[in-house]
Amino acid sequence: MLKIGLISDTHGCWDSRFEKHFKECDEIWHAGDIGSMEVVNQLSRIATLRAVYGNIDSGELRYRFPETLRWQSEGVDVLMKHIGGYPGKYDPSIRKALYAQPPKLFISGHSHLLKVAHDPLLNLLHINPGAAGRYGFHAVRTLIRFIIDGEEIRDLEVIELNDQP
Repeated sequence: MLKIGLISDTHGCWDSRFEKHFKECDEIWHAGDIGSMEVVNQLSRIATLRAVYGNIDSGELRYRFPETLRWQSEGVDVLMKHIGGYPGKYDPSIRKALYAQPPKLFISGHSHLLKVAHDPLLNLLHINPGAAGRYGFHAVRTLIRFIIDGEEIRDLEVIELNDQP
């Protein structure tokens, strides 16, 4: 059983509440637009970090992290890419991979909008954790926590961060 913290679109913003909400997590997954190595270093202090780079990431972040990441977490096949779209409207850059070999869990960021949806056609769960940073048009900053227990994804929690630091 693994407890996962999921975050995206920090855009270089570190918030000490990330640690508060992720301190019990076994792994933290960042779905891109990290924005700075400070965010990477702080998250890595809390738990094992898996991440992909996003469209605003450059230099060391693109060198350190891939554009697309696929792995097994417990019994769950996971695919993560920053720009991924949504069920029925997947981004062309990932659509072929999704349809050729659908994962059980597809994670993307980029839109800054929190969305959790089941794709009945591909039989996968799609999660976009929204944006945790302060840059962008989103009204609420969000994080997600959930548990992977064998092949089961359960106990998904949405955490909203207010405007206070």
